[in-house]
Amino acid sequence: MGKEGSPKIHSPDMKRKRLTLILGASGLCILFYFLGTWQSRNSSPSEVPSKVVCEESFSGNKKPSLESSPLSSSVSDMLDFESHHQLVVNNSEEIVKFPVCDMKYSEYTPCQDPNRSRKFPRDMLKYRERHCPKKKELLRCLIPAPPNYKQPFKWPESADYAWYANIPHKELSIEKAGQNWIQVHGDRFKFPGGGTMFPRGADAYIDDISALIPLSDGTIRTALDTGCGVASWGTYLLKRNVIAMSFAPRDTHEAQVWFALERGVPAMINVLASQRLPYPARAFDMAHCSRCLIRWFDYGGLYLAEVDRVLRPGGYWILSGPPIRWKRYWKGWERTREDLKQEQDAIEDVVKKLCWTKVVEQGDLAIWQKPLNHMECHKIKNIYPEPPLCKSSEADAAWYKDLEPCMTPLPEVRNDNEVAGGAVKKWPDRAFEVPGRIRSGSVPGITAKKFREDNDLWKQRIEYYSRLVNQLPHGQYRNIMDMNSNLGGFAAALAKLPVWVMNTVPSHLNPELLGSIYERGFIGTYHDWCEAFSTYPRTYDLIHSDGVFTMYQDRCDITYILLEMDRILRPEGVVIFRDMVEVLVKVKSITDGMRWESRIVDHETGPFNPEKILLATKTYWTAEG
Repeated sequence: MGKEGSPKIHSPDMKRKRLTLILGASGLCILFYFLGTWQSRNSSPSEVPSKVVCEESFSGNKKPSLESSPLSSSVSDMLDFESHHQLVVNNSEEIVKFPVCDMKYSEYTPCQDPNRSRKFPRDMLKYRERHCPKKKELLRCLIPAPPNYKQPFKWPESADYAWYANIPHKELSIEKAGQNWIQVHGDRFKFPGGGTMFPRGADAYIDDISALIPLSDGTIRTALDTGCGVASWGTYLLKRNVIAMSFAPRDTHEAQVWFALERGVPAMINVLASQRLPYPARAFDMAHCSRCLIRWFDYGGLYLAEVDRVLRPGGYWILSGPPIRWKRYWKGWERTREDLKQEQDAIEDVVKKLCWTKVVEQGDLAIWQKPLNHMECHKIKNIYPEPPLCKSSEADAAWYKDLEPCMTPLPEVRNDNEVAGGAVKKWPDRAFEVPGRIRSGSVPGITAKKFREDNDLWKQRIEYYSRLVNQLPHGQYRNIMDMNSNLGGFAAALAKLPVWVMNTVPSHLNPELLGSIYERGFIGTYHDWCEAFSTYPRTYDLIHSDGVFTMYQDRCDITYILLEMDRILRPEGVVIFRDMVEVLVKVKSITDGMRWESRIVDHETGPFNPEKILLATKTYWTAEG
């Protein structure tokens, strides 16, 4: 009961007062709304760096700026970050302009620099491995493109042609002239599809393989090509829906990996030496060596044991070239019959101890298969104890990890026919099937439900990206780098486009993440973004950075990460940064001094999400001729 003298709740005076308050509050809201709109329209926008005057392209047209292709001109119509956020995005007085590096660095590969490599031991090819510059040796400048650089041919034409001006190296066309690796035709290179062990061409060679194993029905999706040349094998596998991770060292076969990437084919600078390959266990459905010059039987079969680690259960290893079919080729190889026979016997001995089964030796090809599980292998180990099964449980750990003289054990199974770690569906169904590592709980915090939700999330995000970067769905970009791939949802959402994605899992995260990506039928690598990536300059069309700079801002100077992104990004290439707005403002303040054009736009869910997107384009410029 109310106190004496208090107003009655339902009295006419009280109702009028409440109505007056409601109308007054509504009026103020409307007034402030219009004032805010007027202020947003009339306030000066955040300062945008002036355009870089760029050279004209080979077609004679000026390079597009941020306001035109490749970034959608409708972005400003859909979103206006600056009208929603009164945040100073940049200040011209704070921009640090980065100088251009000397032209001698145009082909610079920081962690595979030939001059630095010579300082390291030659045993086990250690000098060919990653040896990154120390902090005081890091370049704080922009790697220049050569004076006559042209945009690469678009896929699929790029599979057959590349501009000579982009990679001015004729060495392979001379050294491999009789093997049809690469030819010079005026201002361009032509890739006839030949190879040392496939004189009829890579396509016919792959047909020979397909006649022996199920290569074209989706069973085999991921492949590893050791010593890849110009990656013709990987190129012609693509039309069979098989994606190969091709690798080769930076050696006397100058620029072979560079040619592969210029063709629009996945490749990395890498070498099988004293450390594990930067890929997870049970990653590849097939591994291949075509006269790759790796001495497989050395060090007790250490290199074959590494192939065994990265092969999926039931995966195939294909060998052509010495010593296979030595009875026919021994004279041409300039080796004795006894030497070649001894080499093949040594390889056969190693694979037997790895519990592999020889599928076939026919013509120039020999093919072995890894078992589905190790139930029978445990019995074989009683007879052939070397190499022993590894005791470490870190099968996926592969970042700067030394090779071990042991055999990686497969996950336990209940019967002889069960696939260790779980079977995968055929491609393309496996792309969206819950990976075995997630089903088994090997990836903490990730359930089947969360995996499916992640797929749905990235489908929505790619739809949004396609509006922001209008050429993404139309073949403008081919080579794509995802700097923090998580579960591979970004790559999966792009699977129907004519692109491939280098999925990268930061080396300090759970290595099982990359294993799950491979189980989905995609490829990738471990990497620490405080160091340079194992590739040549100007090899990626689009880079995607999801939370990378929040992750690394306390690990190393993010300026060097951005300079590395500039090194590997092609002129006119695009970067999509996704991060917290405060981080993106800092990133933008650096990229504005790198001859990039950029702007921050709102999250796909709207302006109230603190996560934003920074869209950036590397402008076209080259070293002075």
